[in-house]
Amino acid sequence: MLHALTLPPYGELADPHALAEIAATAERAGWDAVFLWDHVLRRPDEPQEIADPWVAMAAMAMATERVRLGPMVTPITRRRPIKLAREATTLDHLSRGRLTLGLGLGVDTTRELSAFGEIIDPRIRGQRLDEGVELLCAFWSGDEVDYRGEHFVADRVVVLPRPLQRPRIPLWFAARGDARKPVRRAARYDGLFPIEVDERGLADMLDVVQEERGSLDGFDVIARPEDASQYRRFGELGVTWAITGPPPGGNGVVELASTPPLEVFDAV
Repeated sequence: MLHALTLPPYGELADPHALAEIAATAERAGWDAVFLWDHVLRRPDEPQEIADPWVAMAAMAMATERVRLGPMVTPITRRRPIKLAREATTLDHLSRGRLTLGLGLGVDTTRELSAFGEIIDPRIRGQRLDEGVELLCAFWSGDEVDYRGEHFVADRVVVLPRPLQRPRIPLWFAARGDARKPVRRAARYDGLFPIEVDERGLADMLDVVQEERGSLDGFDVIARPEDASQYRRFGELGVTWAITGPPPGGNGVVELASTPPLEVFDAV
């Protein structure tokens, strides 16, 4: 099982220098990845200073050589696929092939969609995610793309350079609760990032993945073990990555953001 640190780039961690230093320290300490949340607004009782995760990840890439980097997760619904494709390819080259792209529907719990007139309907956001991913993969192929969907258009364009990673940048998808469509979507790509799911729910999700793929071979499963016994049980289920850090929606955001960045590693 590989080990990833996930960080909310808020408060004191909105400083890209601090995030780059944390990533370098994590690499020296033996972590396998450092991931950042991708949000544009926070709750009023949380730190309001927010770093752009993509710019911060570029700084982290320059400060490291081995750890994987990525956003966990980026909602395509508030992005343009061509912009995301360019950013991801550039970061993939900058990191020499260490980017993992986490994707999802996005949430509006902090008004980060509704406050800017973005689409709230989850059904439409799901459609945009499916179309957007199809476009990302087409752009990364280096071939001419002529696409006209319900939500996105690409009129005979070629996007170069291609990412360094082949056949493309790995794609992990978030899935929340007992919804099964997001799990089936994840099964078509490279990884599943369950959110707010207990151990039984995770097992049910992995049953769906195995139904879709035939097995878990070559598929990444991300989980948040709480103790040594859970690490063992998760490994038996097929979990490949253990993530450490504050859970989405939890109060750990404030606690971590108020901690001097390097003290995060005191216990490592």
